[in-house]
Amino acid sequence: MDIKQLNKSELQIMKYLWILKKGFMKDIVEHFPEPRPAYTTISTLLKRMCDKNYIGFERLGRDKQYYPVLKKNEYFSKQVNGMIQHFFNDSKSQFASFFAKNTDLSVEELEELQALLQEKIKQKRNK
Repeated sequence: MDIKQLNKSELQIMKYLWILKKGFMKDIVEHFPEPRPAYTTISTLLKRMCDKNYIGFERLGRDKQYYPVLKKNEYFSKQVNGMIQHFFNDSKSQFASFFAKNTDLSVEELEELQALLQEKIKQKRNK
């Protein structure tokens, strides 16, 4: 699947569907903060997202129950890898260095990151 960057409205709908797993249009609209978008606006976005195969639906009577086809990790990974390619000369270590230096991580978050990295190193060495 060719994954393009979602626009702001599409991404908002995807976030709600990733949380809901399945939902009718009214469930999706209810997740939006006030003032909520019009049903016609959400309907148009849902149709467009179905056409792009980002979401699917199951017809239940006259209603459609929507579900995400695009996986959250798949989308996020594609976006991060694109950012690494465009902004960090395709260097994951440059990205990691930038991230570590330019984010305000707590000691606990840094320790979690360190544990993840050590586990990944261990897995790579055992291959």
